[in-house]
Amino acid sequence: MHKAESQPWINAGTLTSIQEKGHKLIHGGIAVFYHEEKVYAVDNRCPHMGFPLHMGSLCDGILTCHWHHARFDVCSGGTLDPWADDVPSYEVKIENGVVWVNPHPKQTNSIEKYKLRLREGLEQNLGLVIAKAVVGLVEAGVPAAEIMRVGINFGTVYGRGWNSGLTILTAMSNVLPKLDKAGTILALFQGLLHVARNSSGAAARHLLKPLPGADVPLERLTEWYRNCIEVRDTQGAERVLLTAVHQGASLEKLSEMMLMAVTDHFYLDGGHTFDFHNKAFEAIDLIGEEHTEQTLTSLVRLLADPTRSEELHQWQSPVNLIVPLKEAFAQLDSFPLAEPYTDISAADEEKIVEQLLSDEPLETVNLVTELLKSGAHPAQLAQLVALAAAERIVRFHTQNDFGDWISVLHTFTYTHAVHERLRRSTQPLLIRAIYHGIISIYLDRFLNIPAAKRPDGSAVPAVDTTNPERLLEILDQRQQVHEAARWTAGYLHAGGDPDALLNTLGHALLREDAEFHSFQMYEAAVAEYEHWTKRNDAFAARAGETMLLAATRYLAAHAPTPRELPHIARIATRLHRGERLFEET
Repeated sequence: MHKAESQPWINAGTLTSIQEKGHKLIHGGIAVFYHEEKVYAVDNRCPHMGFPLHMGSLCDGILTCHWHHARFDVCSGGTLDPWADDVPSYEVKIENGVVWVNPHPKQTNSIEKYKLRLREGLEQNLGLVIAKAVVGLVEAGVPAAEIMRVGINFGTVYGRGWNSGLTILTAMSNVLPKLDKAGTILALFQGLLHVARNSSGAAARHLLKPLPGADVPLERLTEWYRNCIEVRDTQGAERVLLTAVHQGASLEKLSEMMLMAVTDHFYLDGGHTFDFHNKAFEAIDLIGEEHTEQTLTSLVRLLADPTRSEELHQWQSPVNLIVPLKEAFAQLDSFPLAEPYTDISAADEEKIVEQLLSDEPLETVNLVTELLKSGAHPAQLAQLVALAAAERIVRFHTQNDFGDWISVLHTFTYTHAVHERLRRSTQPLLIRAIYHGIISIYLDRFLNIPAAKRPDGSAVPAVDTTNPERLLEILDQRQQVHEAARWTAGYLHAGGDPDALLNTLGHALLREDAEFHSFQMYEAAVAEYEHWTKRNDAFAARAGETMLLAATRYLAAHAPTPRELPHIARIATRLHRGERLFEET
């Protein structure tokens, strides 16, 4: 027998003493009630927010918490209000006029029960229920991918297709190695809650069927898929996609097929379409290929009516950016790109980034084309484009309209997604995405006029590298963009641990009621930082610092918030630990 199970029953006192007052609070935080000539025992903490239930009222077998009026069956602990969750109940026996209470609740919280409650929380869009399930699963040692899988499966079945909530959940799952346990709980909770919010009230999405008995070459299916997307025929596209899946096409080939259609038009929906596709494939990498159909088909609806940037005024005037891009694509079509690739030197990398940030878009397009034709790896070039996009955020001046933060954010997260896909595939048509990114960087140029000065870590007063939480104190005040960036630069210059900083930045995000783009910012910065740290040279070190400064500045601009969501997670954690949240004075 487990040691905890051998604990003796608790003496709750005489039956007469409980009858006189109607209730009694006993050791272990258990409330004992006398009602309708019977004795009942439940956890004294309301499972909603921890308010003492012995201060509530009991009538007709229903125990009501006086704080938010959650109601519970006093016998079973079951709630009439799902947002409150069930309260643990305990077995009671009476011997020789003395009431005894079993210290172990009737219902045990198994892993399967936590998963069930997570599912129920997602279905009902109940933040506290989701938080408590996440805490229970993490504390039980359930792998994060298993927890994430519940959310991805739910969000791709219920809803209108792949959305920001699913993107947040995938992004947060990607950064879990950089977070401590508290950060892990917050990351999964926030991601799952956003999935629930995006799916709230939506009907189940039923898949179409693949083409019957089709034995069509993948090249032909790819052509069909692109044609369907071109005319916004999402039903035809879904059937073609499912046919490719059923014929055993690899994830790499499916990714190429779908992203060719995405890049047939320019910078769809401000980069979100490409980014969401990338996140969906990353989600499959995390939860398993058996979820390919449900996950990938959720993307097709994104292509029903996206904004095609070649139709936008700023892409055509005062400089026509469409014609030179199409000319570049034609050159690449006639010049096959193949291994062996050649590395771009660090000196040339710096010049390329300077050109990407210039106000000479036609020269930039020509440079990129020549680099590709000379054998530069598309992924290395895409990495430099993402670095230039991050530099726009570092140089973003706070005198700009606040909403313009999202413009530079969109470009960065898009270019990051392009970098990630080109690390996995060098399909020539996907390389068009690089060009879409460099034009977006050009169009953002006015947000760096004037440019914010990059903080010099050597000029910052000594930073205590043993206290990275100092950054959180800075972010307790509004619009500390410059001060936060100066602290980060000083911390890095003083030799502070980057991993501790990444964890702190994660908490700077997750302790807020953050909006969608802040999650994107942190995850993309973490991923790009990790790529640069694989090299050991001065240019790579500065590039890595750029990612951390960009994340710091963006998060500082969007803090603080009311912090309601992390408060819910704290309540869930304290309830799980058995802490009493309120004390009677």
